[in-house]
Amino acid sequence: MAAVEPIPNSPAAVVETGEERLLVVADLHAGIEDALRFERGVHVRSHASDRREQVLDLAARTDPDRFVVLGDIMHSIGGPGGAERGEIEVLLEELGLPTTVVKGNHDGDIESWIDSTVTDGSGVRLGDVGFTHGHTWPSAEVLGADVVCMGHEHPCVRLTDEVGGRRIERVWLRGGLAREPFENRDKALVADWQEPGLVVFPAFNDLCGGTWVNTKNDFLAPFLPEGLRNGQAYLLDGTRLGAYQRV
Repeated sequence: MAAVEPIPNSPAAVVETGEERLLVVADLHAGIEDALRFERGVHVRSHASDRREQVLDLAARTDPDRFVVLGDIMHSIGGPGGAERGEIEVLLEELGLPTTVVKGNHDGDIESWIDSTVTDGSGVRLGDVGFTHGHTWPSAEVLGADVVCMGHEHPCVRLTDEVGGRRIERVWLRGGLAREPFENRDKALVADWQEPGLVVFPAFNDLCGGTWVNTKNDFLAPFLPEGLRNGQAYLLDGTRLGAYQRV
């Protein structure tokens, strides 16, 4: 039976597909510091080594068979700059695992240079689990899985305390995948429908902002929020916040 288990206090999960044990993250956005500097004039030191050490530590703790990135492994829309490409290549070399990248909207022509399996935007199914980035419609094969994992949204909640203080926290969203948006899009998408669950991953990179799911409904994926049924929000430490709209 497929299982998706978030790793406590980390924006990553271990996924048991029934065939492999996977370490899964979404939205690494390698090289984002260069983009912040050139596009917004914001100077942030490179966190590339921190991201790499975090992934390596997670792999050492979980002993996966494969590393899966749910899209946007790189940040630039076009070809990567030297630092960005270097970050990705060093990470994957030191990790030393078979890697699958589900291509996201930031990943350009990554398949032309990365030494990994790269899927198209509609995603891939591994065992009983479907993986998609979320910027476009998943394939029927992905939607026929027991559970679908996606990124792209960078879900966050804005929390306010009793004295008016505010903070933003990354969250997981979990619930059922509603059939209607996909059936309305194309009946062929639900040909193998198994009433799948949906897990929306937080962004691995904490510099890339996100969708404040409890204050507005301008989701990025074309099938959200309508496609998420009974969605619950969870902090990275595992705390269940309840229905994401009412947090």
